[in-house]
Amino acid sequence: MDLGTFFQSLTFVSAVLSILLILLQQRGASLGAGFGASGELYTTRRGLEKSLFNATIVCVLVFILSILCLLLIPM
Repeated sequence: MDLGTFFQSLTFVSAVLSILLILLQQRGASLGAGFGASGELYTTRRGLEKSLFNATIVCVLVFILSILCLLLIPM
């Protein structure tokens, strides 16, 4: 397995994980905001929500770095 194949696999896996992690996160507005109620409540991330947020950031950074490595490595 050469370096190009490794980074292609890493790019694919991190892209799929990023999509899944983004879809697992909750929306900022509640259901009442859809009916005209103001959902302007600031909450802090705690527990699993904070872990999902941090994992999403790490996964997206891995995705971007793997794409940059693919651009720099001659095939």
